[in-house]
Amino acid sequence: MSALRLVNRRLSPGGERGSLTIMIFHRVLSQPDPLLPSEPDAATFAKRMTRVREWFNVVPLDEAVTCLQGRSLPERALAVTFDDGYADNHDVAFPILRELGIPATFFVATAYLDGGCMWNDQIVEALRHHDGDALDLRDIGLQRTSTGSALERAVAVERILDALKYRPPAERTAIAGEIARRAAAPGRTDLMMTRAQVRGLARGGMTIGAHTATHPILAHLDVDEARREIAAGKQDLEAITDGPVTLFAYPNGKPNKDYTIDNVEQVRELGFLAACSTAPGVAAPGDDLMQLPRFSPWDRPIWRYGVRLSHNLRNRDFATA
Repeated sequence: MSALRLVNRRLSPGGERGSLTIMIFHRVLSQPDPLLPSEPDAATFAKRMTRVREWFNVVPLDEAVTCLQGRSLPERALAVTFDDGYADNHDVAFPILRELGIPATFFVATAYLDGGCMWNDQIVEALRHHDGDALDLRDIGLQRTSTGSALERAVAVERILDALKYRPPAERTAIAGEIARRAAAPGRTDLMMTRAQVRGLARGGMTIGAHTATHPILAHLDVDEARREIAAGKQDLEAITDGPVTLFAYPNGKPNKDYTIDNVEQVRELGFLAACSTAPGVAAPGDDLMQLPRFSPWDRPIWRYGVRLSHNLRNRDFATA
């Protein structure tokens, strides 16, 4: 038994003293992409998941939640989740997960299925296709950004996304569209899953969870609009999968910043079994099931990846709304 497995066993022995690690991913790329350096490619993802299967007992998230309620978690319990609904979840990640026998939950923002493109991806594609050494965005409230190299483009993407993330949705969408127009970037209709692919994941033994319809920052919406977003995503996915959708993930997911206690109560009232944030840490019996923490290491060396996962098991002071 590996040293990391022994450490994780000691930190999460199961049962009354057990804890649940929930990993979060967004994309698994077919090949490395210099504009998306934090997203694993297929080969990297396969290696990491092979090790995760060795270090932990990987269980479906809905099953893990039931075990949390019953104080019967297996030792070293871990669940794998994906956010947003990218097509590579189905085309790249799913075959790897299936081959390794690893279950996962896919939280899908339904408004972008069948050809949609999220605002952040418009920015990425604009910088990818911009033909020039710089893109001057000062007249729309941003900076002049260098785009002469792949590294400069990656830095520009990060800066623009950070600058726009908390803008009002309509303004953010308009600016993203203007940047795409200036960069003469072709529209992408293949980034997100189709309804058929979501259905294929469900039929293939994976769990489908709700992630709102349009992926808004719920804390910025009024109470009624937030409830409509949460409910619409759930209803859409239940129609697609022809089954209940009992798990939810808050868009962006930072407690008190991206969602509020009112949103937590809305999720509870709409009948979800559990909901995930993006606060780091692990969940233990007795924790609020509507605010489960999630975490993913960012280290490239596999040993450091495992060490950071183990370190996260010690983190029991995660934030809640």
